[in-house]
Order: sequence, then C-alpha cells, then structure tokens
Amino acid sequence: MIPLSVLDLSPVPDGSDAGQALRNSLDLARHAETLGYRRFWMAEHHNMPGIASAATAVALAHVAAGTSRIRIGAGGVMLPNHAPLIIAEQFGTLAALHPGRVDLGLGRAPGTDQIAARAMRRNLATDADHFPQDVVELLSYFRPAAPGQPLQAVPGAGLDVPVWILGSSTFGAQLAAALGLPYAFASHFAPSMMMDAIAVYRERFRPSGALEAPYVMLGLNVFAADTDAEARRLFSSLQQAFVNLRSGRPGKLPAPVDDYEQGLDPYAKAMLDNALSCTVVGAPTTVEQGLRDFVARTGADELMVTAQIFDHEARKRSFEILARVHAEMTAAA
Repeated sequence: MIPLSVLDLSPVPDGSDAGQALRNSLDLARHAETLGYRRFWMAEHHNMPGIASAATAVALAHVAAGTSRIRIGAGGVMLPNHAPLIIAEQFGTLAALHPGRVDLGLGRAPGTDQIAARAMRRNLATDADHFPQDVVELLSYFRPAAPGQPLQAVPGAGLDVPVWILGSSTFGAQLAAALGLPYAFASHFAPSMMMDAIAVYRERFRPSGALEAPYVMLGLNVFAADTDAEARRLFSSLQQAFVNLRSGRPGKLPAPVDDYEQGLDPYAKAMLDNALSCTVVGAPTTVEQGLRDFVARTGADELMVTAQIFDHEARKRSFEILARVHAEMTAAA
C-alpha cells in the first residue's frame, strides 16, 4: 500500500476554543507519529471560526517542537496572501530548527473570503495570476546564496525544503509538471477535476533537480469507527459544517447527529455528494474496501487523510483504525 499522511485543519468544535484546538493538533500529531503516518500537514484558512490553523507556520512550529520524526508541513500556504521572501524565511526557520522534516505546499487560492483577503494584503493588486512567478521567486530563495547576492532568505538559503504545488484544477497540475515538483490535489473537498488534473500532471511532467518522476498525493476524508453506523454519525459533523459554509453561515464544527442526511433538501444533498465524494466512512472492513477502490481508480502515490471529527478522542481513534487497516493491507500485499 502507498503511504498515508495527515492533513489537520485544527478544528474548533462547538463549545471549545482555538487554544484547545491547537493543543489537540499537537496531540494528534504525536499519535500519528506513533502510528507511522509519513507527514502531518496543516492548512492556511482565515476568517473561519471552525479552523485554528490560520498562522500556519506558527502552528507548525508548535507541532514540530512536540514531535521528533514525522514530517511537518503546510498543506498549504496560500501564496497570494504573502510575499515569497517572508514564506521562505518562515519555512527556512522551521527547516533550520527541524532539519529534514519540513515540507512546503503552496496554493493560489486565498483560503478565505474577499473581505479577509483584502485585510491581509491591504489591496488585491497581487492575485492568483502572479502565482507561477511567485513560486519561482520563492524557490530561488532556497538555493545556496551566491557571493555578493544582494537579497537572501536567512534562514532559508541552501536549506532542504521540498516544495509541493497544491491545486483543485488543472492550473496547479500544469505548473507542478512544468517545474518538476510533487503535486497534491484537494480532492477531499473539490474533487470534480481530480482525474483531469492527475492526467495533465503526469503527461506533462518534466524531471527536475527536485523530482525525477511525477508524484501525486490526493486528499481523502476518512471517518473510521468500530461500526458503519458510528462512522456515519461522526461524518455528520463535516456534512453540517459544509452546509453551513455553503449557506454563508461558517461556524465552529458542529456536534454529530444521527441520520443527518434524511433531513436535507435535494440541493444540499447533491452539493454534499459532489463536494465530499472522495470520502470513506465506515468500520474497518468498509474502510479497507474504500481505500482499495480509491487507489485503484486514481493511481495515487500517497494519500493525505483528513477527518473533521467533533470529539478529539474519536478523531484519534479514527486515525488509529485507519493505520491498522493500512498495516494489514501492506502486510498482505
């Protein structure tokens, strides 16, 4: 079986706060490290009460300091929100403190609404159209500094910080292919162009000093429990959060409820079926079959698993069940 990694949005459940969410993220990272997951990534989102990982580099420093082996990284940093030099320095600092453990995933979406985007950038003069140039500039800051170079990232220059391109369309796939970088697709919430993007990336990939062959990591929601019914109940928190977000009512992660889908109108149900189609929900045997089907369909090189589960212990248990299923599949292969 292919490697498994963790994407954590540091969810803030109803009745809790951001501080506890970030402490839970560290606890989950330690758990994932013990279970053998390859990476622990956190994502940049803003103006969202249910996500505590807005200051992504700071959150990752917290997680990296409390772990020892698992790779930590951004999945991702939304580069239009930042000057490339600042991101090079932030992740150069992480790499200097934790050598050989830091990844940097870059996306071109704002990770927020237009109000927050304007608040961060002060104006919208820098936008997604500049993303390829910004990526190239950022990559240059990680190269060893030349004698007399007037501008360099300190820390950053000469450090090993693997850069990934993130995306939910063929735009990122083309850029990752042209630059010879690994590619991560956001299939866990925007799956509609997944197969097209994978095909474009693999067909157009050009080997580089960073990567000799294409490498695709796909996002996958996994909600695992001892029974299918309990897993479906856990899944209802994410379903409610999506409906709230798409209805213009973003909030903290709701508590799970039974039979949530039965009360949905046809539009909401269709929206969930589309946005969350890359999701595996169930007991261990159901999870195993879901993993096999998804990998066979996509040919993914690695899976980045996420689980917006209200109860922290249930979330840890879900990743534990998945790790056990994965280990059994690997042993049987």
